[in-house]
Amino acid sequence: MSTDIPDIDPLDGLRAPQDPDCDVFLTGTVFLDIIFTGLDSAPVRGTESWARGMGSSPGGVANMATALARLGLHTSLAAAFGDDHYGEYCWDALEQGEGIDLSMSHTVPGWHSPVTVSMAYEGERTMVSHGHEAPGPAGAAMPAEENVFPSCPPRARAAVASLVPGRIEPWVAKAAANGARIFADVGWDETGRWDLDALADLEHCEAFLPNAEEAMRYTRTDCPRAAAHALAERVPLAVVTLGAEGAYAVDSATGESAVVPAIEVEALDPTGAGDVFVAGFVTGTLADWPLADRLAFAGLTAALSVQEFGGSLSAPGWEEIAAWWQQVRTLTDQDPAALRRYAFLDELLPAAARPWPLRRAVPTLGFRHPA
Repeated sequence: MSTDIPDIDPLDGLRAPQDPDCDVFLTGTVFLDIIFTGLDSAPVRGTESWARGMGSSPGGVANMATALARLGLHTSLAAAFGDDHYGEYCWDALEQGEGIDLSMSHTVPGWHSPVTVSMAYEGERTMVSHGHEAPGPAGAAMPAEENVFPSCPPRARAAVASLVPGRIEPWVAKAAANGARIFADVGWDETGRWDLDALADLEHCEAFLPNAEEAMRYTRTDCPRAAAHALAERVPLAVVTLGAEGAYAVDSATGESAVVPAIEVEALDPTGAGDVFVAGFVTGTLADWPLADRLAFAGLTAALSVQEFGGSLSAPGWEEIAAWWQQVRTLTDQDPAALRRYAFLDELLPAAARPWPLRRAVPTLGFRHPA
């Protein structure tokens, strides 16, 4: 494929022969996502709604895997795939379309892929999902991520985990012991306890990236910044995402803190934006950027993603980032201070850039021949 922009390796100059081949390892459940966009309002019971747009793509853990791979990180995913056309499509889209290493993944005979239908409207989303736990070796049901690899995960620079209260994932401790830097997010605590001690794998984490509501509930604080400082007493690096207000981070090792406001955009579909933010932050951390630059880059990638539909489909690559940086500097009404916040991109991106076609997850199932 001929391009005007060379492949960008964010870790260029940092790689050594003894380093692991894998930059980031992650595991989880892959969904087939079907996304409807262009809805004027939420569907009304008893009526039929027509969407002006639709797309399909691998979802679930595939959102973050794709976001990492598009930023130039060598990404390895361990997941169970359904033994159906949906599973075949997701596998091909991730391995062939995105270059993600699936050597630790496998197809489960007789198991159908989990599916999520997402409806995006008014900057929000509504989702309906269906799926069954993947059968284990003896036919017993078990979470798909636990039915993947029987031993240690591969050596990696980093690994991304999703913490669940009361659950211990043995692979996290193994990855950390093997030298991986662990980054973790967390979901809503359905138990309502919001007990940090219930997040057993937090002790292995270098960075913890909850949203503001989650952070405040876990720390019993009423301010996201106070929550970040409280979390920094438990992990070396606490990052609290503030939605439209940006993100705030505290590095307990250096005592440094940083806040970066969000970029104002018109959101089409927020699906996967959190995953893209984490991927951007992991990239900047592995590249050893300053804390404020990491926050700015993570927020930028998330902002670019919500302007397109779908989770993995919308994750930006370097070509979108280069095109944005080139365009935004031509606008006359830009705040000079805001532009300086992203000046670190000058050292990463070529002087002249334009977006070019990139093979990605095909947004519609079933095409057998090029259109």
